[in-house]
Amino acid sequence: MDDLRLRRLKLRDLHVLDAVAEAGSMAKAAPRLGMSQPAVSRVVAELEHLLGVPLFDRTATGVELTRFGEAMRRRTATVADELKQGLGELTFLVDPTQGEIRIGTTEPMTALTATIVQGISDVYPRIKFVISANDTLALHERLRHREIDIAVTRMAADFDRYEDLVGEALFEDELAVIAGKQNPLVRRRRLTLGNLMNEKWLLGPPAMSFLRPFIEEAFRTEGLDVPAATVTCGSYAMQINLLAAGPFLAILPRATLRYPGPHPTLAPLRLRMPTTRRPVGLVRLKHRHVSPTVSLFCWAAREAAAKMR
Repeated sequence: MDDLRLRRLKLRDLHVLDAVAEAGSMAKAAPRLGMSQPAVSRVVAELEHLLGVPLFDRTATGVELTRFGEAMRRRTATVADELKQGLGELTFLVDPTQGEIRIGTTEPMTALTATIVQGISDVYPRIKFVISANDTLALHERLRHREIDIAVTRMAADFDRYEDLVGEALFEDELAVIAGKQNPLVRRRRLTLGNLMNEKWLLGPPAMSFLRPFIEEAFRTEGLDVPAATVTCGSYAMQINLLAAGPFLAILPRATLRYPGPHPTLAPLRLRMPTTRRPVGLVRLKHRHVSPTVSLFCWAAREAAAKMR
């Protein structure tokens, strides 16, 4: 029975399923598919008949996926992604100078990512890059949903707990207390976190920050609580601007200050937080086929990290 259903299942059917689920109604999906509404309805009905389960609940305002439909759509996304990867690989094999790669990166690692992309683009100018910046946990979810091909991010000590992700460390990085170069604290020696408790702190929202547990651990090691933030801000660009312009302190990856070269406006304070040292590397979905373009990106990332070390 399963073999018969598989033989009768068409890629077009899966495409229609995804489009209807995305649009929320067959009428709205029809023009996107270049089909009439009756034709869309017929494809959905035939697919439900073939599978023997209802894929959509019909409502007065449109349609909603049933639990059967949700399960089928998840698999449809995987099939579509693998086909896209296959077509991309064929294109690369015919002409290795072109292809596409979707990269996710944390904001502090955008300089490293930009350097990797620049190095590839200089040699393969026809390769297309789609880059997005998110927090580490958001990047993990985007990998799982196959919205990106690879992520450049910090990795937690217990990264191995992720059964569906695989990571490759590029270098080790420690967090640093960072200030604008004009801040008098930059010239101070023998600082501790305890000396800085009453300073103006610029911190990300606790619930949203992948770095927050590392920051808390650094203060806890010295018997302290994380100080109250003068400014709470999740935007990395805004943090950099505030640090450069004012008397604020922030805790960010030390690599931010040294890659691709010394930062023009920021500097680390002279204290260390060894408990925050963690790998920065490449993260992929474990059982997803690695395309030639992704392999090329990994190679270029290793070269860039070796130069930084």
